Amino acid sequence: MNLLSNPFKKKIFFSVLLLLPFFNALAQEEIESKPEMQEIKVDSLYREDQFYFGFNYNTLQQKPDGISQQKFSIGISGGFLRDMPINKNRTKAFATGLGVSYNNYNQNLGITGTAENAVYTVLDSDSDFDKNNFKQLLIDVPVEFRWRTSTYESYKFWRIYGGVKFSYLAYSKSVFKDGQGKTVITNNQDFNKFLYGLYLSAGYNTLNVYAYYGLNPIFKSAEIEGRKVDMKALSVGVIFYIL
Repeated sequence: MNLLSNPFKKKIFFSVLLLLPFFNALAQEEIESKPEMQEIKVDSLYREDQFYFGFNYNTLQQKPDGISQQKFSIGISGGFLRDMPINKNRTKAFATGLGVSYNNYNQNLGITGTAENAVYTVLDSDSDFDKNNFKQLLIDVPVEFRWRTSTYESYKFWRIYGGVKFSYLAYSKSVFKDGQGKTVITNNQDFNKFLYGLYLSAGYNTLNVYAYYGLNPIFKSAEIEGRKVDMKALSVGVIFYIL
């Protein structure tokens, strides 16, 4: 039986033939539009939330006369930062988070006495001591502005991050050891409990250089023979960002 012998069936057949190009173009347009829609969706949601780990060399600034650093003083830090983009391309952002820092300072500022009544002296070249340092454990809250060349497709990009870091002194320990004995003081009341400073990190991909300068002194009430100790911290090193 011939399917085209019926006039009604002929009309349906030729109508389908005429509509096929339209359906084909519509389907092709839908397929092409899906990747674009997906790209817009991904690009509008990605963030640079990151864990960070830093290794620093610690120095003391505005040291009193006679005070110098001995050996190598290290610092270690780590934490998490939450990214908050502020432009359409998501190359600019603010970020804040929570972290911890451990700082060690080897120097010749002798600390003896007690946590409530510490005594400070300058250990000159004639002083015979085996060990003298103080250490700090800090809880950090960084607040930074971010510029980067990142995209949602690549985690390798140039960056410059800078801001202010607020720190709370959770624990401190000083050790002075000489031929007569050893003095250990924990949670010295003369240390500033709240510290703040400016920092900057810059680099490419995971590895970046880092610098921090404290804006207020490490000690709040320490004195050497009536002279106030106003030393501030300066740290330089490297910082790693991991998504």
